[in-house]
Amino acid sequence: MPLRLRTTLPSLEGASEWINGKPDPAELKGSLVLVYFWALSCPVCLENLPKLIKLSNAYTNRGLKVILIHCPRMKSDGNTEMVREAVTLLSIKEPCGIDTYHKIKRSFQNEIWPSYYLFDWDGRLKRRTSGKSGLVLVEPVFQKLVELG
Repeated sequence: MPLRLRTTLPSLEGASEWINGKPDPAELKGSLVLVYFWALSCPVCLENLPKLIKLSNAYTNRGLKVILIHCPRMKSDGNTEMVREAVTLLSIKEPCGIDTYHKIKRSFQNEIWPSYYLFDWDGRLKRRTSGKSGLVLVEPVFQKLVELG
């Protein structure tokens, strides 16, 4: 069963490695938090990453914190060096957890790539969505939260 709306931000513990630093839970309080699950073997994930980074860059100064979670879908996704290379190649500056053992995935009850989880200023799940149009579906909710901010 997917994570229910209004659920508090689950633990981000369990990543086998963090690229660009592990998010500090204290720094996430009072921010809008967008958690993005992706995998190297997911073409839609890779297609949406530049759009996500553009959104992150546009709204960082308005309280948005983006956290990426690389969650392997297949054996080839387990190559952490390839994940590091992709993060560098795509100019990702946001924290990116490598969820080798799917611990974070389980805490979010996530089963689909790509997936987006948007948490409001109080750390409660406001919107969750997945797939190719996921970011398009999250962005209006995010913009409304920024306006209410």
